[in-house]
Amino acid sequence: MPTTTALPPVTDAATWQRELDELRAREKAATRELDAIAAQRRRLPMVEMPDYVLEGEDGPVRLADVFDGRPQLIVYNHMWFPGETWQCPGCTGFTSQFARLDLLDDFDARFVIVTQGPIDEALAYKRRVGNAMTWYSTANSSFGTDVGAPPGGGFAVNVFLRDGDTVYRTWHTDGRGTEQLSYGFALLDLLPYGRQEEWQDSPEGWPQSPTYSRWQGSEKIAELYGDPQA
Repeated sequence: MPTTTALPPVTDAATWQRELDELRAREKAATRELDAIAAQRRRLPMVEMPDYVLEGEDGPVRLADVFDGRPQLIVYNHMWFPGETWQCPGCTGFTSQFARLDLLDDFDARFVIVTQGPIDEALAYKRRVGNAMTWYSTANSSFGTDVGAPPGGGFAVNVFLRDGDTVYRTWHTDGRGTEQLSYGFALLDLLPYGRQEEWQDSPEGWPQSPTYSRWQGSEKIAELYGDPQA
């Protein structure tokens, strides 16, 4: 827990405002840079994808049909470890944030989860942890491997565009590249103590813990949101 010795210096309002204004200039520059990055992303070329078949809750489904009639699709490839009751806590926590995705409907887009786990096990895990997104399995397809999330591999985010029955891959990221999608990290970065992880550049005496040690585990997420009978 934070101690009273881990406090920012106290100053007068004018000094605080001056330093805030200096920071604000950097924040605005970062916002403009993010706008420029997004503009470059919109100009990326794309690559045509094979006609993959995934497994959904109601059986086999073509990748083109995962769009559910929309032209744009975001896919989160959730890590999967065969035989494990609790899957990756980072993926479980990350995807638990997305409880309301209706806004994407107005932008002709959809956001789904794809995992290497068999569909029955994947859907059971979804219920166990209370995940609200639609899940698909790529256990019987090379899709996961082809988009940077092979069996036993890490997580990834991919974006696709559909033109009729033809699907194109437009963007990919993994690792910390997924942080831009997380409101949790954004909120923590606003706080005086930040994420409180050892790798962060913080003032002397600030509370810091090993990386991941404060993250909610999969069991905790299941306790908060899930179905204990799943």
